[in-house]
Amino acid sequence: MIKVMLVDDQMLLAEGIKAVLKTSPDLEVISIAADGEQALAMCADNRPDVVLMDIRMPNMNGVVATKKIKEFDNTIKVLILTTFDDSDYILSAINNGASGYLLKDVGAQALIDSIKNAYAGDTILPSKIAKKITDAAAMVASDREYRLRNTYGFSDREVEIALMIADGFTNRQIASALKLADGTARNYISTIYLKLGADSRSEAIQKIKNMG
Repeated sequence: MIKVMLVDDQMLLAEGIKAVLKTSPDLEVISIAADGEQALAMCADNRPDVVLMDIRMPNMNGVVATKKIKEFDNTIKVLILTTFDDSDYILSAINNGASGYLLKDVGAQALIDSIKNAYAGDTILPSKIAKKITDAAAMVASDREYRLRNTYGFSDREVEIALMIADGFTNRQIASALKLADGTARNYISTIYLKLGADSRSEAIQKIKNMG
Protein backbone atom coordinates (compact mmCIF):
# COMPACT_ATOMS: atom_id res chain seq x y z
CA MET A 1 0.00 0.00 0.00
CA ILE A 2 1.37 3.43 -1.01
CA LYS A 3 0.72 6.08 1.64
CA VAL A 4 -0.22 9.45 0.12
CA MET A 5 -0.41 12.93 1.65
CA LEU A 6 -2.38 15.68 -0.10
CA VAL A 7 -1.28 19.29 0.33
CA ASP A 8 -3.72 21.93 -0.94
CA ASP A 9 -5.28 25.03 0.60
CA GLN A 10 -8.52 24.31 -1.28
CA MET A 11 -10.06 21.63 0.92
CA LEU A 12 -12.90 20.85 -1.47
CA LEU A 13 -10.42 20.06 -4.22
CA ALA A 14 -8.30 17.97 -1.87
CA GLU A 15 -11.34 15.94 -0.85
CA GLY A 16 -12.15 15.39 -4.52
CA ILE A 17 -8.64 14.10 -5.18
CA LYS A 18 -8.90 11.86 -2.13
CA ALA A 19 -12.11 10.35 -3.51
CA VAL A 20 -10.36 9.63 -6.82
CA LEU A 21 -7.38 7.97 -5.13
CA LYS A 22 -9.66 5.80 -2.97
CA THR A 23 -10.70 3.99 -6.16
CA SER A 24 -7.24 2.41 -6.29
CA PRO A 25 -6.66 -0.48 -3.87
CA ASP A 26 -2.92 0.29 -3.94
CA LEU A 27 -3.22 3.85 -2.57
CA GLU A 28 -4.17 5.19 0.86
CA VAL A 29 -4.59 8.90 1.61
CA ILE A 30 -3.25 9.16 5.15
CA SER A 31 -3.47 12.95 5.63
CA ILE A 32 -4.45 16.28 4.09
CA ALA A 33 -2.45 19.46 4.81
CA ALA A 34 -3.64 22.99 4.03
CA ASP A 35 -0.17 24.48 3.44
CA GLY A 36 3.52 23.67 3.34
CA GLU A 37 4.15 24.24 7.04
CA GLN A 38 1.40 21.82 8.02
CA ALA A 39 2.66 19.29 5.48
CA LEU A 40 6.17 19.39 6.92
CA ALA A 41 4.84 18.81 10.44
CA MET A 42 2.63 15.95 9.26
CA CYS A 43 5.53 14.27 7.48
CA ALA A 44 7.28 13.94 10.81
CA ASP A 45 4.22 12.23 12.29
CA ASN A 46 3.19 9.75 9.62
CA ARG A 47 5.92 9.54 6.92
CA PRO A 48 3.98 9.39 3.63
CA ASP A 49 5.47 7.60 0.65
CA VAL A 50 4.24 10.20 -1.85
CA VAL A 51 3.15 13.81 -1.32
CA LEU A 52 0.83 15.49 -3.84
CA MET A 53 1.84 19.13 -3.44
CA ASP A 54 0.06 22.29 -4.59
CA ILE A 55 2.30 25.25 -5.55
CA ARG A 56 0.55 28.43 -4.44
CA MET A 57 -0.44 28.26 -0.78
CA PRO A 58 -0.32 30.59 2.22
CA ASN A 59 2.44 30.40 4.88
CA MET A 60 4.76 28.16 2.83
CA ASN A 61 4.46 27.53 -0.89
CA GLY A 62 4.92 24.16 -2.57
CA VAL A 63 8.45 24.79 -3.83
CA VAL A 64 9.79 25.65 -0.37
CA ALA A 65 7.80 22.82 1.23
CA THR A 66 9.22 20.35 -1.30
CA LYS A 67 12.78 21.42 -0.45
CA LYS A 68 12.18 21.10 3.30
CA ILE A 69 10.44 17.74 3.02
CA LYS A 70 13.27 16.32 0.91
CA GLU A 71 15.80 17.65 3.43
CA PHE A 72 13.81 15.98 6.21
CA ASP A 73 13.48 12.64 4.42
CA ASN A 74 14.85 12.22 0.91
CA THR A 75 12.94 8.95 0.42
CA ILE A 76 9.58 10.77 0.37
CA LYS A 77 8.49 11.38 -3.22
CA VAL A 78 6.90 14.76 -3.96
CA LEU A 79 4.64 15.29 -6.97
CA ILE A 80 3.70 18.87 -7.75
CA LEU A 81 0.00 19.18 -8.60
CA THR A 82 -1.10 22.61 -9.75
CA THR A 83 -3.14 24.64 -12.21
CA PHE A 84 -0.12 26.81 -13.02
CA ASP A 85 2.13 25.48 -15.80
CA ASP A 86 4.75 28.16 -15.21
CA SER A 87 8.28 27.15 -16.24
CA ASP A 88 9.89 28.97 -13.28
CA TYR A 89 7.84 26.94 -10.82
CA ILE A 90 8.51 23.75 -12.77
CA LEU A 91 12.29 24.22 -12.68
CA SER A 92 12.30 25.32 -9.04
CA ALA A 93 10.22 22.35 -7.96
CA ILE A 94 12.38 19.85 -9.86
CA ASN A 95 15.59 21.49 -8.62
CA ASN A 96 14.31 21.18 -5.06
CA GLY A 97 13.76 17.46 -5.36
CA ALA A 98 10.26 17.02 -6.78
CA SER A 99 9.72 13.73 -8.61
CA GLY A 100 7.48 15.35 -11.17
CA TYR A 101 4.84 17.87 -12.02
CA LEU A 102 1.18 17.41 -12.92
CA LEU A 103 -1.56 19.81 -13.88
CA LYS A 104 -4.84 19.57 -11.99
CA ASP A 105 -6.72 18.75 -15.17
CA VAL A 106 -4.98 15.35 -15.25
CA GLY A 107 -7.35 12.39 -15.63
CA ALA A 108 -8.15 10.14 -12.69
CA GLN A 109 -6.29 7.07 -13.99
CA ALA A 110 -3.32 9.15 -15.12
CA LEU A 111 -3.10 10.66 -11.62
CA ILE A 112 -3.19 7.23 -9.98
CA ASP A 113 -0.59 5.87 -12.40
CA SER A 114 1.65 8.92 -11.84
CA ILE A 115 1.64 8.38 -8.08
CA LYS A 116 2.57 4.72 -8.52
CA ASN A 117 5.30 5.59 -11.01
CA ALA A 118 6.73 8.33 -8.78
CA TYR A 119 6.79 5.88 -5.88
CA ALA A 120 8.72 3.48 -8.13
CA GLY A 121 11.31 6.19 -8.80
CA ASP A 122 10.18 7.60 -12.14
CA THR A 123 10.16 11.29 -13.02
CA ILE A 124 6.67 12.45 -13.99
CA LEU A 125 6.57 15.15 -16.65
CA PRO A 126 3.65 15.50 -19.08
CA SER A 127 4.86 16.27 -22.61
CA LYS A 128 3.79 19.92 -22.64
CA ILE A 129 5.52 20.49 -19.30
CA ALA A 130 8.67 18.67 -20.45
CA LYS A 131 8.76 21.00 -23.46
CA LYS A 132 8.57 24.04 -21.17
CA ILE A 133 11.52 22.75 -19.14
CA THR A 134 13.51 22.04 -22.29
CA ASP A 135 12.73 25.47 -23.70
CA ALA A 136 13.61 27.21 -20.43
CA ALA A 137 16.88 25.26 -20.09
CA ALA A 138 17.79 26.06 -23.70
CA MET A 139 17.18 29.76 -23.08
CA VAL A 140 19.43 29.69 -20.01
CA ALA A 141 22.17 27.82 -21.88
CA SER A 142 21.93 30.13 -24.89
CA ASP A 143 22.09 33.21 -22.68
CA ARG A 144 25.07 31.81 -20.77
CA GLU A 145 26.94 31.05 -23.99
CA TYR A 146 26.30 34.56 -25.29
CA ARG A 147 27.54 36.12 -22.05
CA LEU A 148 30.67 33.96 -21.95
CA ARG A 149 31.56 34.99 -25.49
CA ASN A 150 30.86 38.66 -25.01
CA THR A 151 32.07 39.15 -21.43
CA TYR A 152 35.22 37.03 -21.54
CA GLY A 153 35.92 36.66 -25.26
CA PHE A 154 35.57 32.87 -25.23
CA SER A 155 35.91 30.94 -28.48
CA ASP A 156 33.28 28.34 -29.40
CA ARG A 157 35.48 25.54 -28.06
CA GLU A 158 36.16 27.45 -24.84
CA VAL A 159 32.42 27.98 -24.34
CA GLU A 160 31.84 24.26 -24.85
CA ILE A 161 34.51 23.31 -22.32
CA ALA A 162 33.45 26.00 -19.82
CA LEU A 163 29.89 24.62 -19.78
CA MET A 164 31.26 21.13 -19.24
CA ILE A 165 33.35 22.41 -16.33
CA ALA A 166 30.22 23.97 -14.83
CA ASP A 167 28.42 20.62 -15.21
CA GLY A 168 31.11 18.89 -13.15
CA PHE A 169 33.17 17.17 -15.86
CA THR A 170 36.78 16.38 -14.90
CA ASN A 171 39.69 17.33 -17.18
CA ARG A 172 40.03 13.73 -18.34
CA GLN A 173 36.28 13.42 -19.04
CA ILE A 174 36.38 16.64 -21.08
CA ALA A 175 39.35 15.39 -23.07
CA SER A 176 37.67 12.05 -23.71
CA ALA A 177 34.28 13.52 -24.66
CA LEU A 178 35.78 16.04 -27.07
CA LYS A 179 38.48 13.66 -28.34
CA LEU A 180 41.28 15.97 -27.26
CA ALA A 181 44.72 15.09 -25.95
CA ASP A 182 44.94 15.51 -22.17
CA GLY A 183 47.49 18.29 -22.59
CA THR A 184 45.31 20.13 -25.10
CA ALA A 185 42.32 19.95 -22.77
CA ARG A 186 44.46 21.27 -19.90
CA ASN A 187 45.62 24.18 -22.07
CA TYR A 188 42.04 25.11 -22.92
CA ILE A 189 41.06 24.93 -19.26
CA SER A 190 44.04 27.07 -18.19
CA THR A 191 43.03 29.68 -20.79
CA ILE A 192 39.45 29.62 -19.50
CA TYR A 193 40.64 30.17 -15.92
CA LEU A 194 42.85 33.03 -17.10
CA LYS A 195 40.05 34.75 -19.02
CA LEU A 196 37.66 34.30 -16.08
CA GLY A 197 40.23 35.60 -13.61
CA ALA A 198 39.65 32.46 -11.54
CA ASP A 199 42.27 30.92 -9.25
CA SER A 200 40.47 27.62 -8.69
CA ARG A 201 38.00 25.27 -10.32
CA SER A 202 35.29 26.12 -7.78
CA GLU A 203 35.72 29.84 -8.51
CA ALA A 204 35.60 29.17 -12.26
CA ILE A 205 32.42 27.11 -11.89
CA GLN A 206 30.77 29.86 -9.88
CA LYS A 207 31.66 32.52 -12.45
CA ILE A 208 30.43 30.38 -15.32
CA LYS A 209 27.16 29.63 -13.55
CA ASN A 210 26.69 33.30 -12.77
CA MET A 211 26.62 33.95 -16.51
CA GLY A 212 23.13 32.40 -16.52
